[in-house]
Amino acid sequence: MSDSPAAPKKQGRNNGAVVMMCLSFVFGMGAMSYAAVPLYRIFCQVTGYNGTTQRVDQVSSVVLDRTMRVTFDANVAPGLQWDFKPVEREVNPKIGETIQVNFTAENRSNETQRGQAVFNVTPGEAGVYFNKVQCFCFTETDLKPGEKLDMPVVFYIDPEIVKAVESKNIHTVTLSYTFYPKEGPKPLASNEGGAVKSEKKL
Repeated sequence: MSDSPAAPKKQGRNNGAVVMMCLSFVFGMGAMSYAAVPLYRIFCQVTGYNGTTQRVDQVSSVVLDRTMRVTFDANVAPGLQWDFKPVEREVNPKIGETIQVNFTAENRSNETQRGQAVFNVTPGEAGVYFNKVQCFCFTETDLKPGEKLDMPVVFYIDPEIVKAVESKNIHTVTLSYTFYPKEGPKPLASNEGGAVKSEKKL
């Protein structure tokens, strides 16, 4: 008879331990999911996986006597009322040659909007050889109502692309951008990354 009151207390402690273990598991899984995004992004940047391009600080010292057709694709996600497009639909640089291409974005809304460009290269095997020296996608972009921005991209195709088995027969690559809306304060459009700001004439 004297042991019966202790049984509920012991069961209560066991239930509490189970609840704590479940909560720890849930929080642990949430933390792992949160960390997985930047880790995956770093993995893609290092390996070129999923068509992720490379960011470099210097140009190529080797230029091959072979060209690569590079086409451009520009998209805007819901939430941004922007007109976004490449100035040229395609270029044909020599492999290893550093060139600059330009995109334009114009805010068609009646309010200042902030966007961030996400990019990739297809076919995916070419991503690790597509090197960006300068790009508007490295920073967020703010556009005032009616404002138009000229945005350069400076890049080259690594000559190593012709040596790898999975990429040596690639003759055309497509650089694709999608602008997504970003939350935050709305300062004047920045001139970071070499972007040239211009006002729309009314």
